[in-house]
Amino acid sequence: MTTRIVTDSTAYLPQELVERHGIEVVPLHVVVGGRDHVEGQDISATQVAAALRDYTIVTTSRPTPQVFADTYRRLADDGATAVVSIHLSSQMSGTVEAARLAAGEAPVPVEVVDSATIGMAMGFAVLEAAEVAAGGAETGAVVEAARARLGPSGVLFYVDTLEHLRRGGRIGAASALLGSALAIKPILAVRGGRIVPVEKVRTSSRAVARIEAMVVEQVQRGGRIVDLAVHHLDARARADQIAAELRTMVPGSPHVTVVELGAVVGAHVGPGTVAIAVSPRPGEPLPQSDPDETAGS
Repeated sequence: MTTRIVTDSTAYLPQELVERHGIEVVPLHVVVGGRDHVEGQDISATQVAAALRDYTIVTTSRPTPQVFADTYRRLADDGATAVVSIHLSSQMSGTVEAARLAAGEAPVPVEVVDSATIGMAMGFAVLEAAEVAAGGAETGAVVEAARARLGPSGVLFYVDTLEHLRRGGRIGAASALLGSALAIKPILAVRGGRIVPVEKVRTSSRAVARIEAMVVEQVQRGGRIVDLAVHHLDARARADQIAAELRTMVPGSPHVTVVELGAVVGAHVGPGTVAIAVSPRPGEPLPQSDPDETAGS
């Protein structure tokens, strides 16, 4: 059995990893000033950030079922005997629905997975699925591997303003913060597939410090080695600093990837956003400190 992995552009997987693992990425669309663009092909996150700063109307849209149908058919023609299709939260986009509509007509079995998250919290699960599939596992095992990664994964982030989330209708329970939005820097999370408020602080530096502390707490509580990614929109220097700090703060000396948010998510969160995706590795407990070493310190 040859199982191929499909995801969408909001996983924000580095292109090198996409190519290495043979992952198929279906792009979402972003509309800037009435002009349609394909994420990752003809518009950059920097262009979206500039448009948002200029108060240009920016909206997003899902791929059509036909795009997914064409993708599944092409993979089948290329030798795939099954497909696992992993996508951003159905609470944020109709992408999962479009994939499921296409799956019903596909020439090979297609398992569609609602990740209930976004960004590299989904991307790490996609990579896990690809590795398991490459080992020749049955489709069910590939799906379970993805779900094992997705279950404990999460995203914490802060935005400079809630205005972009409000405009895009993605704010959910975080709307309770709007009344004091000018005086706070909200810390948000993706939970249950939705964006929800976690805490509010007064400055961006405090927000970053608090998010870092929350990541450390989560890792220690979970007791497993994690993969981390720092996302940002037009805030590379800040993201690099956060990544450097996490490499020393988080137990297990994790690898931390810095990945810019693409046009689609960027359109909803706005410039200056930073986020940390946390993905625990199943079956890899944190290393225990050496008692002798601790006693001698």
